[in-house]
Amino acid sequence: MTTEMTVYDDRLARQMDAGEFVLAVVTATKPDFYKQAPVVTAAREHGLPCFVLHTGQHYDDVLGHGLAEYGIEDRVAVDLGIRGGLSEKTAQVHRRIDTLTDRLAEEWPETTVLPIVHGDTHAAGIVPQAWFFATNQAVAHNEAGLRGMSPDYGDHDDPAAFVERQWNGEWSINRAEPFPEQYDTFVGSAASIYQFAPVELNREHLENEGYPAEVGGEERIPVVGNSVVDAIEMKRDADLEESIFDIYPVLEERDEWIRVDIHRRANLLPDRFEAIVEGVIGLVEAGYNVNFIELTATEQALEEYGYREKLLELDEERENFLFTGLWKKHAHVYEFLTSGQCFAEFTDSGSMQEELNYIDEAACLTARFNTDRPETVFDAQTNLLVPPIDGEYVTEMIEYVAETDAVREEIATGPNLYGGDVGETIVDFLDDKRDEVPFDWAHDRVGFETSGQDFEYL
Repeated sequence: MTTEMTVYDDRLARQMDAGEFVLAVVTATKPDFYKQAPVVTAAREHGLPCFVLHTGQHYDDVLGHGLAEYGIEDRVAVDLGIRGGLSEKTAQVHRRIDTLTDRLAEEWPETTVLPIVHGDTHAAGIVPQAWFFATNQAVAHNEAGLRGMSPDYGDHDDPAAFVERQWNGEWSINRAEPFPEQYDTFVGSAASIYQFAPVELNREHLENEGYPAEVGGEERIPVVGNSVVDAIEMKRDADLEESIFDIYPVLEERDEWIRVDIHRRANLLPDRFEAIVEGVIGLVEAGYNVNFIELTATEQALEEYGYREKLLELDEERENFLFTGLWKKHAHVYEFLTSGQCFAEFTDSGSMQEELNYIDEAACLTARFNTDRPETVFDAQTNLLVPPIDGEYVTEMIEYVAETDAVREEIATGPNLYGGDVGETIVDFLDDKRDEVPFDWAHDRVGFETSGQDFEYL
């Protein structure tokens, strides 16, 4: 599918004409909508000119609903219309950012536009690079410094010992996964001048890679928390016309649900996917209540490996198994997770690991061999890795957590790591940078002043 870039001229001009410093809040996929919305909201309240630069990757009624749900759809001034595979998306972003920045430079030559990307989406890696090459200016990065880490696996066959090792043992850098998210967040750092770290660990990663915590006495890597907490507060008490329990009454009729949300590329490989699905089937057969969420990539894998028909039959035959598509409203997810009806989320989502650190009512069980939110495991102990080794292993690990009161209590009482009012903190920081040029030369880093920093490409 080929689409064109769409510029909403009135929305763009309204922000560009409002001042000489404008934020371009970049959104691409579903997590961006709710994690970037607090930045847009804070900019509105602060009087800082701001528009949404949407890549257009998530655009359908379900995946794209977050733009409307979080009230930022009317702030989309540019939709890049990006489609296709990774290489095609990358090429389109470069070409269309180049076109956009040419227009901005021609019509508003005195205005600095500072994009702020988010997390580890493909846009977080490619938009900074495209913007940097097109303008010789860097960007800001919300949720920077996500780096994968793995625990010492040792005797992982003993669930009790493996839980103890995760919570209190040694961890090491392992940036192999998730792919391509670890690549994207890593390369995005190279073209980011302001990097907003969720926790101190993220700042340590960035400093270890050579990014300066400050330049000329000015902070560059502030630890601000994670804007997901703002998103939760925006929606956890939402006035819903229809409850998730109206849509799926069985979620209220039965309790102690395990909600399954799997979509990462590595987990769709045959051996891992079989381990996850067989593990889930084992839990259902053992009597646990399981809600399996089918995302687009999950559906394709279920079809490819011959599991979809089996899950549909299980849905028909077993009262303790609910097979659903992706829930359209994020508020429904928070409604369920905070209701007390959900024991745990078995997930490979990075964001869900953060959300369930903030939400005390449900545990996080992560279907990965490493995690880029390791602080939720060894600092907060609100998360545990359940690596998809084989189906029996997955079932036994989750059963151990479900049946061990001390583990459940520890997960439920861990500290919240990600602060509050994060969008406001980010905007306050950037508001103080209105007069700064978002680019460094080497002499700037070491304290030499020159007459100017801008240059024209030869």
